[in-house]
Amino acid sequence: MVVTQESVAVNGSRRSSPQEIAGTLRERIRTGELRPGDRLPTQAELAEEFGVERGAVRQALRVLQADGLLSNVTKGSPPRVAAPVAARAEPQPTMVGLAPRLVEAFSARQVRIDAACLTAESLMIAVGEPLRLIHEGRLRPESIDVRILLPSRNIDLAFPISVDRPAEEDPVHGRWLTQRNAQGHVLSHNLKALRATHGIDVRVAFRALPFTPPVKLYLLNGAEALMAYYMITRREEAADDGTLDMYDVLGTESLLFSFEQATGQRDAAFVAESQKWFDALWETITSDLTLS
Repeated sequence: MVVTQESVAVNGSRRSSPQEIAGTLRERIRTGELRPGDRLPTQAELAEEFGVERGAVRQALRVLQADGLLSNVTKGSPPRVAAPVAARAEPQPTMVGLAPRLVEAFSARQVRIDAACLTAESLMIAVGEPLRLIHEGRLRPESIDVRILLPSRNIDLAFPISVDRPAEEDPVHGRWLTQRNAQGHVLSHNLKALRATHGIDVRVAFRALPFTPPVKLYLLNGAEALMAYYMITRREEAADDGTLDMYDVLGTESLLFSFEQATGQRDAAFVAESQKWFDALWETITSDLTLS
């Protein structure tokens, strides 16, 4: 490489170019020295390490952000290492794909999660990863605001439902209701516990849908929408008083499709319309929901 006058520091040592700084940081991410969720040093600290002006550091960070390796690249705080790009590029089962996206969402100072789903099972499990990083001190959100839409207990669900559809109370409905309430309680408890342990302002709210959602939708900080179809299947499950033969969905296995506001106009429009759809439901035809 030709060393130009501009790339020579005052003390005579050669200054790193923005591309070289980006390459060094990219290698630290590739080798695991910097892991998803880790906060990078400040721009001042990086400038001192590489012997350059802050402008060169900012150029390097923008290159890594464009590559999908960094998130939260702002003037106010050091960026964080983003979740692996591969997890974003290809649809993955909800159980695999949701947690990395939540980790990135929880790297923001103000976290806002909106979800519309049949139960809170996937969200309850996936939120465990960002919670672990918070307890390790690697994520430090100032506030967390979670809103969840779940079907009302008083409607006739389209699914899950017994194949024979008994005239009396459907045991499959009772099973779903038990799961809905238990998972909602666990999710709410685990998030609200951050108030006492980390001083984070946490709000968790539920409202009841008057219909069975055919898809699950997660909206992360108003910047990303994740959607998956509920695939209906017939299956049997052992119960205390026999076997349940039912039409059910395996929501944790549903492929999760990501739409990101920053990707382009098409995705940005999908995110915006999804947020409008959720807000309209929340503010109109849904009702109060108390987990029993």
